[in-house]
Amino acid sequence: MLWVTAFHIIAMTCWFAALFYLPRLFVYHTMSEDQISRDRFVIMERKLMRGIATPSMIATLTLGLWLLHYIPSYLSAPWMHAKLTLVALTVGYHHMCARYMKQLANGTSTHGHTFFRVFNEIPVVFLVGIVILVVVKPF
Repeated sequence: MLWVTAFHIIAMTCWFAALFYLPRLFVYHTMSEDQISRDRFVIMERKLMRGIATPSMIATLTLGLWLLHYIPSYLSAPWMHAKLTLVALTVGYHHMCARYMKQLANGTSTHGHTFFRVFNEIPVVFLVGIVILVVVKPF
């Protein structure tokens, strides 16, 4: 189980790294003034989402379910319910990123760089909460 745990942590780290960087690309994308730059951001965002974010999310969730299968007692712990709620919110955030990415690629986004600067901070809250819940198990 230590190997599964290690790979779960690695996948989660990669997933959050992508979720930290993707909205930052949205900031730069919305601030770009020429078509060549906008086209470059579309490619970068797509590669980050398809090549790192989504595969890492799938690996994180799969390995997490594997761990829960072997340690089912965690499902009765209140801290795990809180953690799984934050994980569900993180999955929702991931899908929101995919939607914003498509809007930016199509030129239909109504959000500016200020919105994406704030939006970029949301996964930090999720990560802090998840780590504290897993390590400290406050309840």
